[in-house]
Amino acid sequence: MITAVLPTYARIDLEFERGEGCWLVTTDGRRFLDFTGGIAVNVLGHAHPYLAEALSEQAKKLWHTSNLFRIPGGERLAERLKAVTFADTMFFTNSGAEALECAIKMARKYQYVSGHPEKNRIITFEGAFHGRTLATIAAGGNAKYLEGFGPEMPGFDQVPFGDLDAVKAAITPQTGAILVEPVQGEGGVRVPPSGFLKGLRALCDDKGLLLVLDEVQSGVGRTGKLFAHEWVGITPDIMAVAKGIGGGFPMGACLATEDAAKGMTLGTHGSTYGGNPLAMAVGNAVLDIVLEDGFLDHVNAMSTRLLQRLAEIKDRHPAVVADVRGQGLLLGIKAHVPAGDLIAALREEGMLAPGASDNVVRLLPPLIVSEEDVGIAVEKIEAACRRIEEGLVAAPVKGAAE
Repeated sequence: MITAVLPTYARIDLEFERGEGCWLVTTDGRRFLDFTGGIAVNVLGHAHPYLAEALSEQAKKLWHTSNLFRIPGGERLAERLKAVTFADTMFFTNSGAEALECAIKMARKYQYVSGHPEKNRIITFEGAFHGRTLATIAAGGNAKYLEGFGPEMPGFDQVPFGDLDAVKAAITPQTGAILVEPVQGEGGVRVPPSGFLKGLRALCDDKGLLLVLDEVQSGVGRTGKLFAHEWVGITPDIMAVAKGIGGGFPMGACLATEDAAKGMTLGTHGSTYGGNPLAMAVGNAVLDIVLEDGFLDHVNAMSTRLLQRLAEIKDRHPAVVADVRGQGLLLGIKAHVPAGDLIAALREEGMLAPGASDNVVRLLPPLIVSEEDVGIAVEKIEAACRRIEEGLVAAPVKGAAE
């Protein structure tokens, strides 16, 4: 008999009652160090008092009006994001997939109103994850996510991640945009080779294409910059953001330059809940903290400390750890053993971490993670490696990816 909750996830049998910073507490009182962070969502940890206050205060006043009316909190958040990014305008959504849907529509509409309706194809990359809607699973191209859902939505051409020559070869008169994650998260925490993103930007400029970035997982401080593309000194034409921007409250955004957004006129796009007063109150509160002096310096300091200690673990446990990769606090351990075994061993040590493709265990702590938390995490990772080497790991529970 089917469960009341649609069984699309093999959920781990843990029930959490409350959270405190980087820790989660189960209903029976067990504490877990949370390096899953809601899958790169809880950038300010659990139950952050500033976010709780912002949400509570807004909830006492107004929850929802729809986008038929002005929403002052949304206008304020848009102006603030405009001031610290490349963007001139943005559309608020409820999720990353919705932000990507908006970005895809915007890129196609741009070419249409520019007199090139034939330029409706978008180059994407192997290993990408852009969401679970019909358009975003087609963009991601993962056969596992596409199987059984009828004819694949057309308009996407996939090439190997990091291969600029393959991108050049894939461009046709029908190509209108390139969609890429600056760092692939679900794809195995893969950082592209030096010069790749700059090469994509130059290629788009030369060929009249739009560069669309998916910073759903890499954005809002996760890599040590507000957005990951800042590390290489480029700007996109369109960018999808979610996860961390709401600190745990469901929200996303599609940011764009004025030129890229020129086709998105009255009535071309909409959302009932997107940008509602509750989400905007939390989004503004998240931005208050992430933009504070020293916040990103802390992210980079904790990243350096964690990477150094992980390198030491790799040297001491070469049979378990094959490689350590990533940027900022979007890190991955590529394992020699099944990644599910390492995840299970970590859970037995009281630490939570999600998997990714390429047999990788991701480390996605809240960006407020302390030196003490990092030290505890390293101890638990080392203990998990020893547990695997001694054959003391219970059978892993394999949960569905996002």
